[in-house]
Amino acid sequence: MSAPPDVLQDVLEQSLRVVLCGMAAGTVSAKAKAYYAHKQNKFWKILYETGLTPALLQPHQYRDLLQHRIGLTDLVKTHSGMDHQIPLSELRLGARSRLSHSVAAFRPKFLAFTSKAAGQGFLGGKREYGEQSERIVDTRIWILPSTSGAANGSWRPEVWHAFADEVRAGS
Repeated sequence: MSAPPDVLQDVLEQSLRVVLCGMAAGTVSAKAKAYYAHKQNKFWKILYETGLTPALLQPHQYRDLLQHRIGLTDLVKTHSGMDHQIPLSELRLGARSRLSHSVAAFRPKFLAFTSKAAGQGFLGGKREYGEQSERIVDTRIWILPSTSGAANGSWRPEVWHAFADEVRAGS
């Protein structure tokens, strides 16, 4: 039996500064076939506000992030929905290994999880926001607050700003 297709294709190439990784595509993003497409999601706005992109991009322009040396992926590629709707079995069925192999192959300077759930799922335990001690080869790992409207209670843009400062310092 073959694996189900990816909900959204990875946006990865060599020479990236950053790979941003969510848990899985949200329902709206899956339907729109574009990353971070829900109108309540702050992803595109915070990329612009932090200076990671020079203009405010729209979800359908997600491939344009490559021009800014930013890539996109999700920890779980074959399911969509909110983090709590993603089957935990998916994390055990190679999601961590797939992401580790992709990061090792493309070697971005930073891998940043765009939710605590994704970062904890990948790293295997409770974590705080910010830079983590682990590395994949020489890629630095960060956990950022979720940009989802459903996570407004834990929104901390200052963590995104600190991350952007580190990206600029390391570029």
